[in-house]
Amino acid sequence: MLRMIKAIIGTAMAVALCSGFVVAGQGYKMYQEAVGAVSLTEKVEDIRAKENYTEYEELPEDYIDAVVAVEDQRFFRHGGVDLLAVCRALLNDLKAGSFVEGGSTITQQLAKNLYFSQDKELTRKAAEVFMALALEQEYSKEDIFELYVNSIYFGDGYYDVGSACEGYFGKETEEMTQYESTLLAGIPNAPSKYAPTKNPDLAARRQLQVVRRMTACGYFSAEEAETVAEDVAETLASLALN
Repeated sequence: MLRMIKAIIGTAMAVALCSGFVVAGQGYKMYQEAVGAVSLTEKVEDIRAKENYTEYEELPEDYIDAVVAVEDQRFFRHGGVDLLAVCRALLNDLKAGSFVEGGSTITQQLAKNLYFSQDKELTRKAAEVFMALALEQEYSKEDIFELYVNSIYFGDGYYDVGSACEGYFGKETEEMTQYESTLLAGIPNAPSKYAPTKNPDLAARRQLQVVRRMTACGYFSAEEAETVAEDVAETLASLALN
């Protein structure tokens, strides 16, 4: 019986390994076809040509920290793919029996926004990895972060950080406060759900999650976190009265 179990496990591992090679090969082909149709340089230049394009230097440090804390805490340390996040996501997906967590880095999300659909399909995920590695080879971390926040949706028809900041707060990005930075950083996770003009209560609760993540990652001191949390609490209390 033990010998049979070992044989079954060995066969399963071999099948999984072979399947992995097949998916990787298909993903690489998808990646090559994508950049063959439109080069990475062309895609990047299309984003940079946006009317409201915001450069990295124009982003408040609190906003950058907030995005990194909630989206990809090892962004400045990995090479495009975070193996720890991938393993954690795989375990959670296996527990749930479905795709519940992607493990995608900011670089992978940018790759997806530039070339691929939102479908959670293995071949597409593999192509996304190859594209992320190419991005990391060609561009700096600051460039990648800049391109990312200029190509994501913030709800209410705002498809870049500059438009969102102007639309929600009536100001330039560099003028954002800690409160506004943490609010804006939480929206792209689910724009239709967290847009403050649509669901201010959910937006505020999401903002508190951002504040907690920033504190856990060491970006906020206890005092800074408490100050922002108090402002969010006032917002929630005001909403409860209306």
